[in-house]
Amino acid sequence: MDAAERRAALASLEIVEWTPRVVEPQSPTMDVGMSIPSSASVQGRPATPETTADIGQLDWTALRARVDACRACELCQTRTQTVFGVGDHSARLLIVGEAPGAEEDRLGEPFVGPAGRLLDEMLRAIGLQRQQVYICNILKCRPPRNADPTPAQAAACRPYLERQIALIAPQLILAVGRIAAQNLLQVATPIGRLRGQCHSIQIGEAGGRVPVWVTYHPAYLLRSPREKARAWDDLKAVRRMLEAEQP
Repeated sequence: MDAAERRAALASLEIVEWTPRVVEPQSPTMDVGMSIPSSASVQGRPATPETTADIGQLDWTALRARVDACRACELCQTRTQTVFGVGDHSARLLIVGEAPGAEEDRLGEPFVGPAGRLLDEMLRAIGLQRQQVYICNILKCRPPRNADPTPAQAAACRPYLERQIALIAPQLILAVGRIAAQNLLQVATPIGRLRGQCHSIQIGEAGGRVPVWVTYHPAYLLRSPREKARAWDDLKAVRRMLEAEQP
């Protein structure tokens, strides 16, 4: 991304890019100068016999077929189609959203429409294109009337999300929105207290831990533009963490 493209992306976020008088040295570690990392487990429990242990052995093609055929909760009765995910299967950054909306349900792709366009601009602001990351949701089906996911619905989808995380093996997960953050980290903490610090989750019983950063959902930012400055702080932290992991 050149300087002009970066300025355009920042302008879409209504963020003024200030040039510091003193350039601070970059830390070679994952420390972004925030709180001590917290952790959570992603050891999800299958909700029905459909979400069996063999999900952990599926490749991308088989996993998508399993999701498309899923009848683990009542959302299968009202969906137009499943919304599996999109992007680079070996992405360094995984973005996890909340649940599909009406447009996502119609098109079968997460983060489309105004919120999706803002997410694209947020990524461009830190030098990434949509196709360079992987994007999915806590739920693979749209709840009627865009209701918040129930615990049972989230539990039914959790094995699929866990398998996606394991297949991608990202360097960092960005949880977008309160529902995504709370479900991913298995906490009830308000999003305002979750953002601004690095969390981590464990992938599988023998897997390693993956850092998780939390930010506001683009749809919320469209309704509350004054929070865009805080979201920009989150994006800068994500960029620093990705840069720290580069060889």
